[in-house]
Amino acid sequence: MSNLKIGDSALDFELRGVDGLLHRLADYADKPALAVIFTCNHCPYVLAWEDRLMALQNEFAWQGFQIVTINANDAIKYPTDDFASMQKHAQEKAFPYPYLHDESQAVARAYGAERTPEIFLFDATRSLRYHGAPDDNYDDPSAVRMPYLRQAVEALLAGSSPEIAQTPPVGCTVKWK
Repeated sequence: MSNLKIGDSALDFELRGVDGLLHRLADYADKPALAVIFTCNHCPYVLAWEDRLMALQNEFAWQGFQIVTINANDAIKYPTDDFASMQKHAQEKAFPYPYLHDESQAVARAYGAERTPEIFLFDATRSLRYHGAPDDNYDDPSAVRMPYLRQAVEALLAGSSPEIAQTPPVGCTVKWK
């Protein structure tokens, strides 16, 4: 169960991205909406939602929306989630957002992430405003009836509160060491 409740503050992080740089929460201080998403390379749920997340980032980037993805999976048990594979996957997909490695799993544990993907959407003050799944249908984009993340991002960018603040995260479990 997530350690963060709606209204809680974002937890700081300092993680290496596939770009080789260290990324910190403060790097995104100017963004009115920030989605911290725990993800990985191999989970079929992540792979099914990945293009939709990229499209959302591209659509709302001009308004200051930012996605930051974090892979905390144990790369010993799941070699396709190691840093080199992360770099390759990010390059192949041309991610429009940072992809960070939580090798120690400290950030995922602090947030209480349980699934991949699992979204923590924060407003400009870094208060948690949405937590859960991207939408209500991971395997068929045409069957989506409730685009949870999209609606929450649109609400935050319009200066209001998301109608739906929490949904159950759907996906593979985080692969703990």
